[in-house]
Amino acid sequence: MEAHLDSEKRVAVARSFIEAKLERSDQVLNWLGESHDIEQDIRSFREEAHGLGHAKTVDEIRSVEARAAETYWLAFQKAVPSKLEFRSRSTKARNRQYNASDPVNALLNYGYAFLQSAVRRAINTTGLDAALGYLHEAQPATTPLVYDFQEPYRWLVDYVVLRMVLSRAFSWDDFYFTGDDYMLRIKPPLLDRYADLLREQFNSGVIYCGKRLSWDTLILRKCQELARYLLGKTVGFDLKSPKPVLQRSDSRALREKILRLSSSDARTLRLGKSTVHYLRKRAKEERLFKVYTPVLARLRE
Repeated sequence: MEAHLDSEKRVAVARSFIEAKLERSDQVLNWLGESHDIEQDIRSFREEAHGLGHAKTVDEIRSVEARAAETYWLAFQKAVPSKLEFRSRSTKARNRQYNASDPVNALLNYGYAFLQSAVRRAINTTGLDAALGYLHEAQPATTPLVYDFQEPYRWLVDYVVLRMVLSRAFSWDDFYFTGDDYMLRIKPPLLDRYADLLREQFNSGVIYCGKRLSWDTLILRKCQELARYLLGKTVGFDLKSPKPVLQRSDSRALREKILRLSSSDARTLRLGKSTVHYLRKRAKEERLFKVYTPVLARLRE
């Protein structure tokens, strides 16, 4: 409570949450930029994110995050086929898409709820008071610290959804509108596959302090580090490390190499005509995610 009432400490904690979120968002955009023409969007995002260094209050920090988020979702939109009708994470009234009207927002909502469960578990295990937030405002029956701690790890969900988008893993047929409130829901077969992908991502390993930890465990570790900082046992609080490694199998350079592949090159790489035809088809459709990994490894050599 003392730390929460300390305006200087509150600003420092709020800044840490958004610094980490912006850095990870930038990394996701870089990853996406390997296959999509979003260079201008990345520059715009970085210009907005740069404003964080000049923010002196929590309100100013939130304003920087909101402007950066707007450019982030514009870049995200360019990776989504128009038939999926994804426009943004916000409506014209600037309200978040809690009641999703398109498949991508429905997947993001479910993924963020999945993340929220992991964060809430870590906060409760650590013994922090979830009602005391540093970035989000406290309201009756809410847990602002949970929303705070989600920010640096939203990229985990964004990354999974983007991979599903790029691999054409779903369509409108995998969703339905409920009859009573006309809300968009995910059908069970896709929901099961999506939940498996989320679990796989959250359980994936990352090196931190010389040990390999799952992202689930890392979130708990960061909650513990925040607790020590709030109690004055440490002088700093860092959410930016460790830096994840975002892997992709369909960079623009690789797609261009496949489309330029000559018959002699294919023979050298021990690729048959049917394989080359399949690769070209996938490259044109930007669907190399579904190509057998050893084949792609051979092409990268």
